[in-house]
Amino acid sequence: MPPRSTKAPRDAVHHPVFARFYARMSVSADVKGGIAAYRAELLSGLSGRVIEIGAGNGLNFAHYPAAVSEVVALEPERTLRKLAVEAGLRAGVPVDVVPGAAEALPVKSEAFDAAVASLVLCSVRDLPRALSEIRRVLRPGGELRFFEHGLAGSPGLARTQRALDRTVWPRLFGGCHTARDTLAAIEAAGFELGTHRRFNVPDGRLRLPTSPCVLGVARRPFTS
Repeated sequence: MPPRSTKAPRDAVHHPVFARFYARMSVSADVKGGIAAYRAELLSGLSGRVIEIGAGNGLNFAHYPAAVSEVVALEPERTLRKLAVEAGLRAGVPVDVVPGAAEALPVKSEAFDAAVASLVLCSVRDLPRALSEIRRVLRPGGELRFFEHGLAGSPGLARTQRALDRTVWPRLFGGCHTARDTLAAIEAAGFELGTHRRFNVPDGRLRLPTSPCVLGVARRPFTS
């Protein structure tokens, strides 16, 4: 029998350069770009056990309401996960930061009252599988709260997004794809779409490939 390896397993995602850039950029965007207000809106009214998919550097943690009994925060990238652990120690609710990929959540089925996906579904490798996993770990009637950027409504910007996704954008920005249709993917995964709204970030005349955003809630049906 061959000896057991003593090497640590490789992280599911490893983007050290992008992770350092994101850690700085995201903090600035929260303050100057108004992203913190969207985070607060996203998490308002949550309670019970919550799983957060792709916690990044933990900027959501400060916005969880006191009614949340536990947050299991999944972050596959090592650099960001370390920052998330530090942010979890400062949070007002219990936060457990764990490694793992969205396509294979390391938790039991129907174990959570809510799931949170915040600016992460653009970068998962297999979006349908990730959403299927989120549905699996939610209790019947459990909520998926989402705040994501995605496919533009205007044909011109949508063409630009698709061109970038085929070329440089995912390589430069940690696997991000700008043209994913998040709402369609959530419905296709078997969720019941609830209240949601579309907006642009930033909200002025400037339009970036990541400007079109959607924020809302979907639910796992009580019947499969």
